[in-house]
Amino acid sequence: MPPRTIGLVVKPDPNARQHADALEAWLVEKGCQVVRLSHDAKPGTAPCPSLTPAPKGLFCTVVLGGDGTFLSAVRWLGDNQVPILGVKFGEVGFLAEAAEEQIYTAVATILEGRFVTWPRMRLNVEVRQSERLVANETVFNDVVINKGALARLALITVHINDRYLTDYRADGLILATPTGSTAYSLAAGGPVMQPAVPGILITPICPFTLTNRPLIVSDDSRISIRLAEKSADIMLTFDGQVGMPIDQSHTIVVQKSPVPVQLIALPGRSFFDVLRTKLRWGGSRT
Repeated sequence: MPPRTIGLVVKPDPNARQHADALEAWLVEKGCQVVRLSHDAKPGTAPCPSLTPAPKGLFCTVVLGGDGTFLSAVRWLGDNQVPILGVKFGEVGFLAEAAEEQIYTAVATILEGRFVTWPRMRLNVEVRQSERLVANETVFNDVVINKGALARLALITVHINDRYLTDYRADGLILATPTGSTAYSLAAGGPVMQPAVPGILITPICPFTLTNRPLIVSDDSRISIRLAEKSADIMLTFDGQVGMPIDQSHTIVVQKSPVPVQLIALPGRSFFDVLRTKLRWGGSRT
């Protein structure tokens, strides 16, 4: 069997780097090649930051860090259908499949082929200004329209499949995948969606009208968004990684990406285990 090439994405943390060094040496002893990406870059302001794409032919990618590092790894892989495993340092993260002390057991299981992958939906986001395409991004968690600290409430017009939905007067608007429902959207009052549910979540941030509630639409929806009035200090962010300023001249179109992310699932672990641990749910068992 030719040597397997493993991607390794590491959080800029001394503990994570120390574990990454040891894991890389262990993988090399197993006959693997390692391509390592250190997640040192801070979030930028350009829609397409310079990042060398992941090489072709990766067997899998292991992420050592938190959910932010995981999102960076997803961006690095792009449309490559490479299985990806998250190893969380500290508290359990929603995107992590294994804890720090499980690194070698988890990676050994993967090298032995004893794992399955679950496709997780992504969103494709096009930003146009006067019909000119100015940004084209793919997000795993969410795309967010957010006002600055001193800006007025934003008036955001939303159409779904070219039919008018409503105007949101709010601090902002979140469009999230089921995976992203446990991120910013959850903090803004949105529901938790099981990742297998085929839908897109629309969550207003601190809406002025209390009847503007979170809404789940089908995953084949085409969502078009514009600022309905002249606004200043409004940002559009992609997975919290990069962002760009927008105004009433921009149109944002969001729809399901044809290319999902392939998350590695290890035996004996489910989404509801992570949910119960992260949200500290308790109660009796019957």
